Amino acid sequence: MKVKKDYERRKGLIIFSFIIILVMGYISPALSREEIILLRFEGVINPISAEYIVDEIRRATDGDDKVVIIQLDTPGGLDTSMRIIVKEILNSKIPVVVYVAPSGSRAASAGTFITMAANIAAMSPGTNIGAAHPVNMGGEKMDRTMMKKVENDAVAYIRSIAERMGRNAEWAEKAVRNSVSISEKEAKELGVIDLIAEDIDQLIQDIDGKEVKTETGKTIISTKGVKIRYVDMDLRQRILSVLSNPNIAYILMLIGLIGLYFELSNPGLILPGVVGGISLILAFYAFQTLPINYAGLALILLGLIIFIAEIKVTSYGLLTVGGTISMILGSIMLIDTDVPYLRISWSVILPAVLATALFSVLILSLVVKSHKRKPVSGIDGLIGAEGIATTNLEPEGDIFIHGEIWKGESKDMIKKGDKIIVEKIDGLRLKVKKVV
Repeated sequence: MKVKKDYERRKGLIIFSFIIILVMGYISPALSREEIILLRFEGVINPISAEYIVDEIRRATDGDDKVVIIQLDTPGGLDTSMRIIVKEILNSKIPVVVYVAPSGSRAASAGTFITMAANIAAMSPGTNIGAAHPVNMGGEKMDRTMMKKVENDAVAYIRSIAERMGRNAEWAEKAVRNSVSISEKEAKELGVIDLIAEDIDQLIQDIDGKEVKTETGKTIISTKGVKIRYVDMDLRQRILSVLSNPNIAYILMLIGLIGLYFELSNPGLILPGVVGGISLILAFYAFQTLPINYAGLALILLGLIIFIAEIKVTSYGLLTVGGTISMILGSIMLIDTDVPYLRISWSVILPAVLATALFSVLILSLVVKSHKRKPVSGIDGLIGAEGIATTNLEPEGDIFIHGEIWKGESKDMIKKGDKIIVEKIDGLRLKVKKVV
């Protein structure tokens, strides 16, 4: 009997173990399944985009994924952010493919460096690459000698990338020195990119079986039957990316300045102070990546001060005109760069300045009027009020006003029943005159 029980127990353990092995056999491949990571980026190269691309390349490496594809469309961006991305691509342990797409996209300026650093560089029909001449992004003016140094540094950098990846170093130098830009067909013919692909599906087919050299050595890309996983920016990165837009930063700055002014001029309102403080902090965050001209910022502040002065000084609108001009000039000068995509748009400047001018003048005029408004309650509210003399005022007597009997005094003779109006209050005695 005991032997039979031991046999049944062992039999149960064997069956259970066999089931566990089968289950793990199905689960393990799913957990360790390799994927193609596809990053889609469109916009300016800045610290947020660098964080997004670098973090995802590292996660793909840690997750033992097959390849990372960066679908790129950029007008360029910050040199420091571009170098961070290029460094990560060059030192990646898994293949990184940069695909300039969809049609109508470009890999300009910093995007040229990133594309040429990829293990495989590809472009979609109707795209272009180039125009990589360095521009002044820092707000300070550079003399000819300094600009030449910056240009030579960029040339040396892009040549080293091109030579390491086996691309056309001569054209890469022209892209920096002469800002040349070429189409996808020219790029393929000149050896700037490796292939042209209509879409992602064709790209994945074309790179299958290609041999590339990564940080760990030669690797053959295998994409057949591998699942694509799209990885976009997370919510935090999307929000910070939007805030880095110079137009958004400009609007936040105006909201912040106006909000703080109303809070300081009317302590206790709370809402303008909270909104203004948050807006200014967000604007300062965005300004970290923008070449700010402090003369432009000073003109914007001067414009706000002039709007406030318009309420106090009778200028027949001249101060308002001056404040508007000051804000427009300051807005134009605020972002000091030759780069078009970092400038504040006229479609943002004009409505923002006009709205600020109208809002400031309207709100401040209401505040001033409220201070000048005649009191309607308390003893001060009696000034200007009308009543009736209940006795003769010679010069003193009783008057009936606001349902109460008061002591009144008048310079003129006022008879009982005459209508009177209060001119002044002296303690509990009302100075009155006869209503004519």
